[in-house]
Amino acid sequence: MIKAVNLGKQIVVTVVNKIGVLADMSRLTADQGINIQAVAGYASGNEAKIMLVTDDNLRASEALRKAGYKSLKEEEVVIVDLEDKPGVLKLITSDLAKEGIDIKQLYGTTCASGCPSKIILSTNNNEKALLVFKK
Repeated sequence: MIKAVNLGKQIVVTVVNKIGVLADMSRLTADQGINIQAVAGYASGNEAKIMLVTDDNLRASEALRKAGYKSLKEEEVVIVDLEDKPGVLKLITSDLAKEGIDIKQLYGTTCASGCPSKIILSTNNNEKALLVFKK
């Protein structure tokens, strides 16, 4: 069920919650030929956080900073490529629970045409989670 797993980085951008911010960020990365592989976001009041995993975080961060996105940081995440079928999320979350690993953040993508789905997560111990998934 797990096709690949590795440690990676996500870009976390804190912005004012306003219409069009994600459209602007995705335009900036697309204009640089950077692929957004996974995205998540949420708003709380006047603030929003957008998390991006790209195929080139260095160039993406540079393009975003040049455009005025100053509250930007990279965080370590575990990136899991999975088969797109029922029960896969149950499998990986059960494996983490058995090992006492706390999931702090999780989001995912899906692909029905044979390409792998992705789960992006951060835990209280990413190195241990990586080992659990590589078993």
